[in-house]
Amino acid sequence: MQKKVPVIISLILILACNALAAQPANTINADMVTISAQQQHDVVSPGTESVLAIHFELKKNWHFYASAETAPGSVNLKIKPSAEKNLITFSQPIFPQSQSYFDKFSGKTLDVFGGKFTAFLPFTVNQSSPPGKIDIVVAVEGAVCSDMLCSIPNFGFLTAQLEIAADAATTKPNFTLPDTTPPATSETKRSAHSTLVALGLAFLAGLILNIMPCVLPVIPLKVLSIFEQAKESKARCIAMGLSFCLGILLFFAALAILNIVLRLGYGTVFQWGDHFRNPIFLVAMTILMVVLALFMFGTFTFIVPSAISQKSGPAKGIPSSIGMGFLAAILSTPCSFAILTAVFAWAQTQQLALSTLAIMLIGLGMAAPYAILTSMPGSLKYLPKSGRWTELFKQSMGFVLLIVAVWLLSVLLQLQKENILYFTVIFAFSIWMWVSWVTPTTSASRKITTRVIALAIAVAAGLWLLPTPKTAAIDWQKYDAKQIASAAKTRPVLVEFMADWCLTCKVVEKTVYSRKDIADLIKQKAVLPVKADTTSPGNPATIDLKEIYKEPGVPVTILFVPTQTEPIRLHGLIIGEKLKQLLEDLPDKTQ
Repeated sequence: MQKKVPVIISLILILACNALAAQPANTINADMVTISAQQQHDVVSPGTESVLAIHFELKKNWHFYASAETAPGSVNLKIKPSAEKNLITFSQPIFPQSQSYFDKFSGKTLDVFGGKFTAFLPFTVNQSSPPGKIDIVVAVEGAVCSDMLCSIPNFGFLTAQLEIAADAATTKPNFTLPDTTPPATSETKRSAHSTLVALGLAFLAGLILNIMPCVLPVIPLKVLSIFEQAKESKARCIAMGLSFCLGILLFFAALAILNIVLRLGYGTVFQWGDHFRNPIFLVAMTILMVVLALFMFGTFTFIVPSAISQKSGPAKGIPSSIGMGFLAAILSTPCSFAILTAVFAWAQTQQLALSTLAIMLIGLGMAAPYAILTSMPGSLKYLPKSGRWTELFKQSMGFVLLIVAVWLLSVLLQLQKENILYFTVIFAFSIWMWVSWVTPTTSASRKITTRVIALAIAVAAGLWLLPTPKTAAIDWQKYDAKQIASAAKTRPVLVEFMADWCLTCKVVEKTVYSRKDIADLIKQKAVLPVKADTTSPGNPATIDLKEIYKEPGVPVTILFVPTQTEPIRLHGLIIGEKLKQLLEDLPDKTQ
């Protein structure tokens, strides 16, 4: 009997702890979210309406799913209120405006709630409710997820004690319900601000076209030719100047129409965020920025056919002025190719109305100086002359494009940045070889040989260094021991220990983790891929590799399987087929 006493006491303590844990509370403090309740009115009268606010504060990078239609497993955020003796009638909860979140694992854009937000529970106190205090109990359900993990916690219950009194005053609420139209969030304001800045930069880009070396010498000639044709009156001069500006705008209107055709005819409709989630787009834009920088440095040029450029001489009448303006815009393209390409690429990612406006603002920016000069003839003497400064300005823009290329490279998450950088340098060398290794006097056979070699170098580098359609990128996550331990309880976890200085690691990356079948199996089996960087001695992965896993060095791959007590370790270079077999033996994520 004495031996049973401690057991009985232990059972009583466990039951007591469980009972206390299940008790409702005014605030719930979970690992990744804090939830609290607030009453709109402390005292209410029978037959009146009031609201209970449920405040959520999620930790950084965690979110609830807002819609059952887009939530994995339909486990979205739900709020279920109840009151004793059914003395209160609840309406549907009012949630705030959701946010868009791109889930890298599923490849879908989902509706989520993150950060700090509030949901409201409107209710009506029944007319027959007697005076006194009643408890409102709220159950909160839903999956809480981050980029790496998901959890469905047992939040317990929230409680709020409501007092009912016949003469309750409800004129001073603790808070008011938001408008039916949610106010603009800071993110929306930033988006609107960014759009205005982008449109302003488009106009500025048009102004910059006029100081490019190809265009600046043309401005006074064009304006003076308009003056010669409109000596009879100032009105005639202004009309000729505006028609010249119209010609410029017609060129950019043609670009805007081309944009619309590409969008509607070929379905190239993407959001800007979607482009930046696409590694192929990021690689292409990185390479393009470097090529355009080479153009700015004068490594190669875009030449307008002489048949077009020679037609820019003086002609008579408004139609000829419109044609001259159109040709002036064409003549700006050799020196402004990089600017037009960058802005046109940005416009391709916006809504049609906004993209059309952006392209036309470039034309307005280019046309503005002509309109000013033709309406103010005396201002011609203040026009800066072209010279060395214009060429230096053009070259300085090349360095700006290189900075953009570096930034685009830093955005890449799924691909080997070093490979992209190596290819970009080799590709730039191929362009330099194509242009600079031949001259107008070089024989045709030597030109062909040189350029075939340059093309072969670029193609060979692309096949070796760039991801191919057969190579599926793995969405590697950063090493975090706690998250790995938590995830390994419910799903397989693959940890690749590597280092930047390790050449054999790069061989494993190329021969194993660049394989499409391996990448597809990792996704199919819902494996969490983690890249453990041991480049520096102080990295957490370096310390854990030695102290926890007792491994002498890299490369080494460790596979954690929930049904196995010990992880599986793969060493050396030839691990592809073994890893494939291990992955195939895992259950599919649907199971």
